[in-house]
Amino acid sequence: MLSIIVPTLNEATGIAAALRRLAPLRQRGAEVIVADGGSDDGTAAIAGPHADRVVVAPRGRASQMNAGARRASGDVLLFLHADTVLPDQADALIAMMLADPRLLWGRFDVRIEGRHFLLPVVAAMMNLRSQITGICTGDQALFVRRPIFVEIDGFPDIPLMEDIAISKVLRGRSPPACLSARVTTSGRRWESGGVLRTILLMWRLRFDYWRGVDPRDLAIRYGYRPR
Repeated sequence: MLSIIVPTLNEATGIAAALRRLAPLRQRGAEVIVADGGSDDGTAAIAGPHADRVVVAPRGRASQMNAGARRASGDVLLFLHADTVLPDQADALIAMMLADPRLLWGRFDVRIEGRHFLLPVVAAMMNLRSQITGICTGDQALFVRRPIFVEIDGFPDIPLMEDIAISKVLRGRSPPACLSARVTTSGRRWESGGVLRTILLMWRLRFDYWRGVDPRDLAIRYGYRPR
Protein backbone atom coordinates (compact mmCIF):
# COMPACT_ATOMS: atom_id res chain seq x y z
CA MET A 1 0.00 0.00 0.00
CA LEU A 2 1.17 3.50 -0.87
CA SER A 3 0.73 6.44 1.50
CA ILE A 4 0.95 9.88 -0.12
CA ILE A 5 1.81 12.65 2.33
CA VAL A 6 1.15 16.23 1.24
CA PRO A 7 2.54 19.04 3.44
CA THR A 8 0.51 22.24 3.19
CA LEU A 9 0.62 25.81 4.42
CA ASN A 10 -1.98 28.29 3.18
CA GLU A 11 -2.76 26.38 -0.01
CA ALA A 12 -6.52 27.07 0.00
CA THR A 13 -6.66 28.22 -3.61
CA GLY A 14 -5.22 25.03 -5.06
CA ILE A 15 -5.41 22.21 -2.54
CA ALA A 16 -8.79 20.80 -3.62
CA ALA A 17 -7.65 20.50 -7.25
CA ALA A 18 -4.32 19.00 -6.17
CA LEU A 19 -6.04 16.34 -4.10
CA ARG A 20 -8.65 15.57 -6.75
CA ARG A 21 -5.78 14.65 -9.07
CA LEU A 22 -4.86 11.94 -6.56
CA ALA A 23 -8.34 10.39 -6.61
CA PRO A 24 -7.41 7.65 -9.15
CA LEU A 25 -4.58 6.51 -6.88
CA ARG A 26 -6.95 6.43 -3.90
CA GLN A 27 -9.35 4.32 -5.94
CA ARG A 28 -6.50 1.87 -6.52
CA GLY A 29 -5.76 1.60 -2.81
CA ALA A 30 -3.38 4.44 -1.97
CA GLU A 31 -4.11 6.64 1.01
CA VAL A 32 -3.67 10.42 1.01
CA ILE A 33 -2.67 12.28 4.16
CA VAL A 34 -2.54 16.07 4.30
CA ALA A 35 -0.10 17.39 6.89
CA ASP A 36 -0.99 21.02 7.53
CA GLY A 37 1.34 23.47 9.25
CA GLY A 38 -1.34 25.64 10.83
CA SER A 39 -2.80 27.35 7.78
CA ASP A 40 -4.97 30.39 8.49
CA ASP A 41 -6.83 30.33 5.16
CA GLY A 42 -8.94 27.20 5.70
CA THR A 43 -6.63 24.80 3.86
CA ALA A 44 -7.22 21.95 6.32
CA ALA A 45 -11.00 22.22 6.10
CA ILE A 46 -10.94 22.34 2.29
CA ALA A 47 -8.61 19.34 2.15
CA GLY A 48 -10.70 17.18 4.46
CA PRO A 49 -13.24 15.78 1.94
CA HIS A 50 -10.48 14.94 -0.54
CA ALA A 51 -8.05 13.12 1.78
CA ASP A 52 -8.12 10.05 3.99
CA ARG A 53 -6.99 12.16 6.92
CA VAL A 54 -5.71 15.62 7.75
CA VAL A 55 -3.16 16.11 10.51
CA VAL A 56 -1.93 19.37 11.96
CA ALA A 57 1.71 19.72 12.93
CA PRO A 58 4.17 22.46 13.87
CA ARG A 59 5.00 24.55 10.80
CA GLY A 60 7.88 23.32 8.65
CA ARG A 61 7.91 20.72 5.89
CA ALA A 62 10.08 18.27 7.85
CA SER A 63 7.88 18.45 10.94
CA GLN A 64 4.71 18.18 8.88
CA MET A 65 5.90 15.28 6.73
CA ASN A 66 7.08 13.37 9.80
CA ALA A 67 3.68 13.91 11.42
CA GLY A 68 1.93 12.63 8.31
CA ALA A 69 4.23 9.60 8.15
CA ARG A 70 3.38 8.70 11.74
CA ARG A 71 -0.30 8.45 10.76
CA ALA A 72 0.38 6.52 7.57
CA SER A 73 -0.39 2.84 7.17
CA GLY A 74 1.27 2.17 3.82
CA ASP A 75 4.35 0.08 3.17
CA VAL A 76 5.79 2.90 1.03
CA LEU A 77 5.67 6.61 1.87
CA LEU A 78 5.55 9.18 -0.93
CA PHE A 79 6.12 12.85 -0.04
CA LEU A 80 4.42 15.18 -2.50
CA HIS A 81 4.43 18.97 -2.59
CA ALA A 82 0.99 20.49 -3.05
CA ASP A 83 2.04 22.15 -6.32
CA THR A 84 3.56 18.99 -7.82
CA VAL A 85 1.63 16.60 -10.07
CA LEU A 86 2.45 12.89 -10.25
CA PRO A 87 2.63 11.07 -13.58
CA ASP A 88 -0.08 8.62 -14.51
CA GLN A 89 0.37 5.21 -12.91
CA ALA A 90 2.86 6.58 -10.37
CA ASP A 91 1.84 3.85 -7.94
CA ALA A 92 2.59 1.09 -10.45
CA LEU A 93 5.92 2.67 -11.38
CA ILE A 94 7.00 2.79 -7.74
CA ALA A 95 5.87 -0.77 -7.12
CA MET A 96 7.77 -2.01 -10.16
CA MET A 97 10.96 -0.23 -9.10
CA LEU A 98 10.77 -1.37 -5.47
CA ALA A 99 10.18 -4.96 -6.53
CA ASP A 100 13.97 -5.07 -6.27
CA PRO A 101 14.50 -5.59 -2.51
CA ARG A 102 17.90 -3.93 -2.70
CA LEU A 103 16.29 -0.57 -3.45
CA LEU A 104 14.93 1.25 -0.42
CA TRP A 105 13.94 4.65 -1.77
CA GLY A 106 13.75 6.76 -4.88
CA ARG A 107 12.39 9.75 -6.72
CA PHE A 108 10.99 10.88 -10.09
CA ASP A 109 12.50 13.09 -12.73
CA VAL A 110 10.96 16.56 -12.67
CA ARG A 111 9.54 19.00 -15.19
CA ILE A 112 9.04 22.64 -14.18
CA GLU A 113 5.85 24.21 -15.51
CA GLY A 114 6.17 27.80 -16.69
CA ARG A 115 6.83 30.11 -19.59
CA HIS A 116 10.48 30.99 -19.09
CA PHE A 117 12.75 29.34 -21.66
CA LEU A 118 15.30 28.39 -18.97
CA LEU A 119 12.92 26.26 -16.90
CA PRO A 120 13.43 23.09 -19.00
CA VAL A 121 17.18 23.59 -18.63
CA VAL A 122 16.84 23.97 -14.87
CA ALA A 123 14.78 20.76 -14.68
CA ALA A 124 17.25 18.84 -16.84
CA MET A 125 20.12 19.94 -14.62
CA MET A 126 18.20 18.95 -11.48
CA ASN A 127 17.56 15.49 -12.89
CA LEU A 128 21.16 15.02 -14.01
CA ARG A 129 22.57 16.24 -10.69
CA SER A 130 20.28 13.86 -8.82
CA GLN A 131 21.41 10.89 -10.92
CA ILE A 132 25.06 11.73 -10.34
CA THR A 133 24.93 12.60 -6.64
CA GLY A 134 22.10 10.42 -5.35
CA ILE A 135 20.49 13.52 -3.83
CA CYS A 136 16.76 14.13 -4.22
CA THR A 137 14.94 17.45 -3.93
CA GLY A 138 11.44 17.74 -2.55
CA ASP A 139 10.10 18.69 -5.98
CA GLN A 140 11.03 15.21 -7.24
CA ALA A 141 8.48 13.42 -5.01
CA LEU A 142 10.73 11.31 -2.80
CA PHE A 143 9.41 7.87 -1.88
CA VAL A 144 10.81 5.46 0.69
CA ARG A 145 9.98 2.13 2.27
CA ARG A 146 8.29 2.80 5.58
CA PRO A 147 10.55 0.55 7.73
CA ILE A 148 13.71 2.36 6.64
CA PHE A 149 12.04 5.75 7.15
CA VAL A 150 11.20 4.75 10.72
CA GLU A 151 14.69 3.35 11.26
CA ILE A 152 16.39 6.64 10.35
CA ASP A 153 13.85 8.70 12.38
CA GLY A 154 12.40 10.38 9.32
CA PHE A 155 13.32 13.84 8.12
CA PRO A 156 15.64 15.86 10.33
CA ASP A 157 13.53 18.64 11.84
CA ILE A 158 15.27 21.55 10.16
CA PRO A 159 13.51 24.48 8.43
CA LEU A 160 15.24 24.03 5.05
CA MET A 161 17.30 21.40 3.21
CA GLU A 162 15.48 18.52 4.88
CA ASP A 163 15.31 16.81 1.48
CA ILE A 164 19.08 17.07 1.01
CA ALA A 165 19.71 15.83 4.55
CA ILE A 166 17.50 12.74 4.31
CA SER A 167 18.89 11.90 0.86
CA LYS A 168 22.40 11.81 2.29
CA VAL A 169 21.28 9.35 4.94
CA LEU A 170 19.26 7.17 2.56
CA ARG A 171 21.94 6.91 -0.12
CA GLY A 172 24.16 5.38 2.55
CA ARG A 173 21.64 2.52 2.74
CA SER A 174 20.95 2.06 -0.97
CA PRO A 175 21.24 3.94 -4.24
CA PRO A 176 18.03 5.79 -5.15
CA ALA A 177 15.58 4.36 -7.64
CA CYS A 178 15.61 7.10 -10.29
CA LEU A 179 12.37 7.00 -12.23
CA SER A 180 12.54 8.72 -15.62
CA ALA A 181 8.80 9.34 -15.54
CA ARG A 182 8.33 12.99 -14.67
CA VAL A 183 6.45 14.81 -11.99
CA THR A 184 5.37 18.32 -12.96
CA THR A 185 6.02 21.07 -10.46
CA SER A 186 5.04 24.72 -10.50
CA GLY A 187 7.58 27.27 -11.67
CA ARG A 188 5.87 30.10 -9.77
CA ARG A 189 8.75 30.65 -7.34
CA TRP A 190 11.29 30.60 -10.15
CA GLU A 191 9.36 33.09 -12.27
CA SER A 192 8.31 35.41 -9.47
CA GLY A 193 11.84 35.66 -8.10
CA GLY A 194 13.55 35.69 -11.46
CA VAL A 195 14.90 32.43 -12.88
CA LEU A 196 18.57 33.39 -12.94
CA ARG A 197 18.36 35.04 -9.54
CA THR A 198 16.68 31.95 -8.08
CA ILE A 199 19.32 29.66 -9.58
CA LEU A 200 22.09 31.71 -8.01
CA LEU A 201 20.23 31.83 -4.69
CA MET A 202 19.80 28.05 -4.62
CA TRP A 203 23.46 27.45 -5.46
CA ARG A 204 24.52 29.78 -2.67
CA LEU A 205 22.13 28.22 -0.15
CA ARG A 206 23.33 24.71 -0.97
CA PHE A 207 26.94 25.80 -0.71
CA ASP A 208 26.31 27.47 2.65
CA TYR A 209 24.45 24.38 3.90
CA TRP A 210 27.42 22.24 2.84
CA ARG A 211 29.79 24.46 4.82
CA GLY A 212 27.62 24.30 7.94
CA VAL A 213 25.47 27.43 7.99
CA ASP A 214 22.43 27.10 10.27
CA PRO A 215 19.42 25.90 8.19
CA ARG A 216 17.26 28.44 10.04
CA ASP A 217 19.31 31.27 8.57
CA LEU A 218 19.12 29.65 5.15
CA ALA A 219 15.33 29.37 5.41
CA ILE A 220 15.00 33.07 6.19
CA ARG A 221 17.13 33.94 3.17
CA TYR A 222 14.99 31.64 1.03
CA GLY A 223 11.83 33.43 2.14
CA TYR A 224 10.46 30.91 4.65
CA ARG A 225 9.30 31.95 8.08
CA PRO A 226 10.73 29.35 10.50
CA ARG A 227 8.64 28.64 13.58
